[in-house]
Amino acid sequence: MKWLALGLFILLLLLQYRLWMADEGSLAEVHRLEAEITRQQELNTVLREHNRQLEEEVLELQQGLETVEERARQDLGMIREGETYYQVVEEESDGEASGDQQ
Repeated sequence: MKWLALGLFILLLLLQYRLWMADEGSLAEVHRLEAEITRQQELNTVLREHNRQLEEEVLELQQGLETVEERARQDLGMIREGETYYQVVEEESDGEASGDQQ
């Protein structure tokens, strides 16, 4: 009976060690994995939103020429035939040009 109690006590200690200290299956490991899951879910939410925006952009590009024309104007500086391109350059004031600051 004495040996049985000692064996059960040792078994209890081993199980407690695994619960609190082990690298795999411990409570610390469970908490770490839960935090990692939370971070991954947040990242997934951000990526889903980004994918939704890209999907909208693709649909706009497929549906009409207005979006394609807008992108060509913004990204490539293109203009239509017959249009005249004007660039407005603001003059610098005397203080800005010489670098004087008050």
